[in-house]
Amino acid sequence: MSQENSIPLRKDAPIGVFDSGMGGLTVAREIMRQIPNEKIIYFGDTARLPYGSKSQETVTRFSRQIVRFLRTFQVKTIVVACNTASAYALDELEQESDIPIIGVVKPGAKTAAEVTRNGRVGVIATEATIGSQIYTKYIQELNKDVAIYGKACPLFVPLVEEGLWEDPVTDEIAKRYLTELIDIDIDALILGCTHYPLIRSTLGRIMGEKVTLVNPAYETARELREMLQDKGLLNDVPPKLGENQYQFYVSDGADKFKHFANSIIKYGVLSAKIINIEQY
Repeated sequence: MSQENSIPLRKDAPIGVFDSGMGGLTVAREIMRQIPNEKIIYFGDTARLPYGSKSQETVTRFSRQIVRFLRTFQVKTIVVACNTASAYALDELEQESDIPIIGVVKPGAKTAAEVTRNGRVGVIATEATIGSQIYTKYIQELNKDVAIYGKACPLFVPLVEEGLWEDPVTDEIAKRYLTELIDIDIDALILGCTHYPLIRSTLGRIMGEKVTLVNPAYETARELREMLQDKGLLNDVPPKLGENQYQFYVSDGADKFKHFANSIIKYGVLSAKIINIEQY
C-alpha cells in the first residue's frame, strides 16, 4: 500500500485520467458531461503509443510512471482510461495505491452482461485487450452463461486519429472486421477501445438496430460518479471563474493532440504541455 498521499482526500481535488494517447479523451469528455464540477488532470502517453501491441510488463511500467506523475497534483482518484492498461496493469495499480483507481473494462463488462438477451456478446478492441481475455473473465463472473466473441481491430485507432470518422475507408474496414460478429448473431457489442466511440455511428449502422453498442467511456463516468458519491468525494462546488478546470499533458506531439482534443471536446482545450514521463 502506497503512503504517498496519506492526507485526507479533498472533494475539490482533481481527478487524474490517463491513456496511451488520445482515445481516453472520450472518457474525459463523459466525465465533463456527467460530473461537470470536477477538475481533471489528463495525461496522454503519445510518445509511447500504442499500448495495444506491447507486453504486460511494459504497459504496467508505463502505467506506474503515469500514476506517479498524476499524484503530484494530489488527485483524489485516478481513471485508467485505456482498455489495454486496464487489462494489464489495473490490479497492480489498485494494490499499490491508497486512493481509488478505476479502469474502463469492468463498467463496460457489467453493462454488456445486463443488456444481452441472447447471451452472445461481441468485443472489439486492440490485440492486447482481446488477447488478455479480460472482458470474458469479468462478464463470465457476472453471468457464466454468456458467450463472448472477441475481435481485434487494429486499424480503427489510426483511422480515428486521422479524423476519418465518417469515411468510405473506415466503412470498408469496419465491414471486414465486423462480418464474423454479425454472422455469430451477437446482440451486444462492447466498444473495447476508447477511440471507438468516435466511430460509433459507423459501427451502429453496420451492426444494425438489433445490436446494443456498449460504450465503456459512458459507463466508466457513471461508475466514477457513483464511487465519488459513496466516498463523499463528489465536488459540489462549481469551479471559480478563470480557474483552470481541465489540464492536459502529453509525452510528445502537443499540437497534434490539441487539434484532436478540440475536435471532440467542446470545452476548449487551450493547451497541452509536454512532460518527460520517464522521470517519474
